[in-house]
Amino acid sequence: MSQKELAAELRSDFERRREQRREIEAKWNLNIGFMMGKQYSVIDPRGEIVENAGRFGWEGREVYNHIAPLIETRLAKFARINCAVNVRPAGAEDADVNAARLSGKIIDAAMRDNSFATLAGKANFWSELTGTAFFKVVWDADEGESGGVKIAVCPPEEIFPDDISAADVGSLRSLIHAKIYPVEAVYELWGKKVESEDVDMYDFTGAARRVPESSEEKEGYVLVIERYEAPSQSAPEGRLVIAAKDTVLYSGPLPYINGAGGKRTFPFIRQTALNVPGSFYGMSLIERLIPVQRAYNAVKNRKHEYMARLAGGVYAVEDGSVDAESLEEEGMYPGRVIVYRQGGSPPALMAPGSVPSEFRDEENRLLEEFRTISGVADVINVSGAELNSVSGYALSLLLEQEYSRMSVTTESIRAAVKEVARHILRLYRQFADKKRLVMIGGDSGEVEAVSFMGSDLGGDDVVTETDSEMVESPATRKNMVLELLRYGLLGDENGRISNRNRAKIIEMLGFGNWEAAKSSDEIHIKKAARENLEFSRGKSAEVGELDDHQLHIDEHRAFYAGGDVSDKARKLAEEHVRKHKVMMRLEYEAANVVSGAYTTNNTATEE
Repeated sequence: MSQKELAAELRSDFERRREQRREIEAKWNLNIGFMMGKQYSVIDPRGEIVENAGRFGWEGREVYNHIAPLIETRLAKFARINCAVNVRPAGAEDADVNAARLSGKIIDAAMRDNSFATLAGKANFWSELTGTAFFKVVWDADEGESGGVKIAVCPPEEIFPDDISAADVGSLRSLIHAKIYPVEAVYELWGKKVESEDVDMYDFTGAARRVPESSEEKEGYVLVIERYEAPSQSAPEGRLVIAAKDTVLYSGPLPYINGAGGKRTFPFIRQTALNVPGSFYGMSLIERLIPVQRAYNAVKNRKHEYMARLAGGVYAVEDGSVDAESLEEEGMYPGRVIVYRQGGSPPALMAPGSVPSEFRDEENRLLEEFRTISGVADVINVSGAELNSVSGYALSLLLEQEYSRMSVTTESIRAAVKEVARHILRLYRQFADKKRLVMIGGDSGEVEAVSFMGSDLGGDDVVTETDSEMVESPATRKNMVLELLRYGLLGDENGRISNRNRAKIIEMLGFGNWEAAKSSDEIHIKKAARENLEFSRGKSAEVGELDDHQLHIDEHRAFYAGGDVSDKARKLAEEHVRKHKVMMRLEYEAANVVSGAYTTNNTATEE
């Protein structure tokens, strides 16, 4: 097959997959429209978004958008998820422990360089809008001095699987990533010049441009199609074909050994809001909220129309008695003189009645249905009287219940973050074949330079923090610390709080760096943490005469009790603590000698 025929075959495959998921794209467009406030749209039998016209011109068609604040609240809660990951050592040997610790630091550095917190927020946004988002993790040879990991977020509009009923990315035989590039960018990335083409921006833009009237064509751009094919007997290393218009930009094996067991696979990680059985794409919560939002808009508009009738009145006019056209245009403003035909009846105001209570009841039922479906029941929405009657324990149960409703989505977020971390490690193992220097954050908060190779990194046993961040807010943790202090649970048997615990309490209350001044206790604790890091690397540490020995001993004891500490590190810590105890005893004896001499001298002077 020639290069031109291969490009044509790739374009044909893309068009087939695009047509296959047209119905799903229509749902995405409708979701985005409702999020943006375009809530009088429907999907016609052709699968296109059209405006639903009202029956009468006077009908109210205002939008009372409750979907947007609910989604924004969910996004704010998801933003509090801790994306930090740890790597478990493959064994208890020093080499395994150190490799796992280094791997965790390399993952943190790669995520920091890629602003992963921002990328995670973008992925959550697309996942909430459409039900699905994708991370793309690749190796960029131009990153830094010797290359680095590049992470991007792909909206679902760009991803075309060969089977839309597949359970996940690993179940696919091939996957297409279609994205629009400027022709200049194509030349910079692949070194080939291609002609621009008429591309329809409607299918590949963000939410702000996905409304039907913005489907303009854009000049100077070209659609680049990347097809990733899984390894097979005919292609043991898989295959990647990239083409733009009628030009093949790349054709060869899959470039990344990013799968488990040293296999080559697709550089994409899927994240879903809600899983759908028998569908590759997830479902957005907006799909469930749309019927409720339509009913709510209808109730509010009909209610306001009823109130407008009460305020403006409805008049009965005898045919031919007045100028009906003038009365209709100008209304019955105060002080108006009505001239009616002699012998005729003057206009009469019909009985206004009152707004039926069913409107209010239905409105309240729909608001409750919003909260039930979304799983978001913010306590801010509770009135003062209701809030006073609810205990703190009951409020904590409400928050925990709300978190459990969103746990399906949060677990998908955590799984995606872990898989991104695994891809980062595998790419570094593949491409970091020479010693490279990277700046990482140390265990005690400082920044340090580490030299490593890909072979120095540990395994793929990546885990995330399991604490429920959305339930335990900073305010909740502060209150918990104050409660523990009130009951005296942070002190020793004599009720005294150690210097180490005092520093930790101040840090948890938010005053660890109060007025940008570090306390002496914090400095000694961080110095002891740096010494613990040296122990884990198989190195000893000197005991300083000016060390706060008790703080150091407490910190080294906590390190000694850690589950991932090697035997050699424990021996180094034991020897180091013995030196601290020796120096503490010497200082104590010296202080007693000085005190005794002082007492003797004073007695002699008095005599």
